[in-house]
Amino acid sequence: MRIIHAARILLGLGFVAFAVNYFVPFLPPQDAPPAEAMPFLAGFAGSGMLTLVKLIELGAGLLLLSNRFVPLALALLAPIVVGILAFHLLLAPAGTPIAVVFLVLELGLAWGYRAAFAPMLRATVIPEPVVANRPLASPAIG
Repeated sequence: MRIIHAARILLGLGFVAFAVNYFVPFLPPQDAPPAEAMPFLAGFAGSGMLTLVKLIELGAGLLLLSNRFVPLALALLAPIVVGILAFHLLLAPAGTPIAVVFLVLELGLAWGYRAAFAPMLRATVIPEPVVANRPLASPAIG
């Protein structure tokens, strides 16, 4: 359980740090990416998608750090981690090691929280009927 806790904190810190750095740069500047990556980066940043991704990273990272809605945070980060890994494998290989670390942390956490993901991994699911006047969740006690 300590490994899961440490992985959650590391992944959360990583995403929060890189997301905040996008909005308020504080990390040392990185070398320019290879020329092949520039058209992708120009389109991604120019379209506003990078800002959206960084906001998702920040929110999901904060959820991981606060230990709230961890499976949701992992689900939000999964396609981002895949995108980061693909970008580095295909266009900017120098950043591949950090992308692999993020992938390992994401997969380790997904395994640790596998019970939360099990229902959505069923091949067929019958939806629950909507019943009038039935609360969706039990009221909070306290």
